[in-house]
Formats: sequence, C-alpha cells, structure tokens
Amino acid sequence: MVAASVIVPARDAAATIGRTLAALAGQDFPDEYEVIVVDDGSTDETVAIAEAAPGPVSVLSQDGRGPGEARNAGGRVARGDILAFTDADCFPARDWLRAGAAALRHADLVQGAARPEDGVPLRPFDHTIWIVRESGLYETASLFVRRELFTRVGGFEDWLDVRVGKRLGEDVWFGWKARRAGARTAFCEEALVEHAVLPRRWYEFVGERRRLVYFPALVRRIPELRRLFLWARLFVTPRAAAFDAAAVGLAAGAVCAFALPPATALLPVLAALPYARFLTRGVAHQGRHAPKVALVHALADAVGLAALAWGSLRWRTVIL
Repeated sequence: MVAASVIVPARDAAATIGRTLAALAGQDFPDEYEVIVVDDGSTDETVAIAEAAPGPVSVLSQDGRGPGEARNAGGRVARGDILAFTDADCFPARDWLRAGAAALRHADLVQGAARPEDGVPLRPFDHTIWIVRESGLYETASLFVRRELFTRVGGFEDWLDVRVGKRLGEDVWFGWKARRAGARTAFCEEALVEHAVLPRRWYEFVGERRRLVYFPALVRRIPELRRLFLWARLFVTPRAAAFDAAAVGLAAGAVCAFALPPATALLPVLAALPYARFLTRGVAHQGRHAPKVALVHALADAVGLAALAWGSLRWRTVIL
C-alpha cells in the first residue's frame, strides 16, 4: 500500500528535473511511496527525462494550466494518505520524505525547509530560495499535507490574475484555506530541499521586483499575513522600510534645499542612513563590483516600491 505520494509540477525543466527525480528515488523512507510528475505543457525534454527516471515515477500531462492545477491533477490520482510537494528545480535531502511524514504525526500541514544548492557559487543576481521558518507563505518547494485535508479544502486555486511572470499565490491561499479549516501547522527543518541556483542577469533581477505589485492582493485576501509575514504590519521587509524612509528623506531634503539653510536642509537626508547601512552590508563582499551591485540593488528596491504602491492602489490595501 502506498503511504505517500510526491507530486512534482514541471514545465520546461529539463535542466534540473533529472536530479530532482534521482533525489526522490533515493529517499530513505520505510514505506512504499510514489512520485507523480505533472508536465504543464513543456516544449523541451522534460517528459522524456521523467519517463526514463529511476524509482516509482509516473507522468501526467496537461496543457499549460499552471502549477496549481498541475498539483491538483497529481492530487487527484495520488494513492498515498500523505501528499508531499516539491518542485522540478529542487533536490530533496535523503531523509526529506521521512522527516516530513514524521512531522505530520502532530500536524495536518507541514512547511519544510529550503536553501540554495550546496557547493554552487551564488552570484549577486542569481535566483534561488531560502525557507527557514513558517512564514505564512506555505511554499511548495517543500510542503506536506494530509490527503484528507487537501481534498476537503479543494486543493490549489489560481485566484489571482497574474500578468507579470509566472502565476503565484495559489500556494499561499491553499495554506490559509487549510488553517481557516482548523488545520494544525508546523515547520520541519529536517524536511530539507536544496534549490537550484539559476543564473539571472541584473536587469532580470530588477524586473522581478515588478511582481511585488501582487503582494497587496495577497494581503487583501489573507489579512493574517500582516501579523505573520510583514514587518511592522506594513512593510514587506525591514530593508523595504529603510528604503522608503530614505526616499522620503531625500525628497524632503531636495525640497528643503530651496527654502532652508543648507545645514537645516540636510537633516531630512539623515533618514537615508539606515538604508545606506543595509546596502553597504549587502555588497561588502563583492570587492570591486560592490558599487555596481549596490546600484542595481537600489534600482531594484525603487522598482519594488513603485510596484507595491501601484498594487496598494489597485487592491486598496496599503503595503510598502
């Protein structure tokens, strides 16, 4: 009898899915388990790699309906009482499934951990993820749920109309649907995956911040995020708060320069010092590239503030 079903949505993941499935084939799990890959309209060799992978792997296909519906499709055919979710660019540790299943003995929904792939240099603008606590986002890089609960709350729901980048928010909403249905939640540090380090150019790094436009929509639907995720219930991070203060201080200093003595006009500029500390600490190890990296990070923070401001207006929920 299958005890656990691991569900892996995948789209154009040929570069990484082979390693993902090899890691899943080598799980130190005492009971029978299955791995379900749901291909979401790939145009590369994702399906061929998955079909040739070792271990108890089956492959489903759908026509590009997004990762949420891919996970739902896997959940519908899963035979295990435990559903474990990871992504096609994640490499689970050998005891990942065992640890996540053990944590479900005392919970209904378990957030696992994630960190960048070990031994791979992480350049300033590369993409990867860290999950170090239960933040309220319920990220599916490493997520475990009882099948009964998954079915009862209706699985994942693509409720947000996303026009910048890939779809998002379905995992956050799934977690909160479960919590609102009375689910006990937990974080399991031992249920660890390593996330691939994916190269990203500086302008892609900056452009990614445009997706913050959707964060106010998340908070409007899930007000609990103000308490659990946001800093001071208003800012996405302490760094964002420091950038906002710096922007206001510099603008005020520019205005005051026309009406006040120079020494007085400089006072509002002091509000930029906390952000300057964030910026210098973040690039201190970049050597001669530090000025360029700092400039790109400042530009990205400006794009992020603009996106959050627009999203706050659009969804009438203020997040900065």
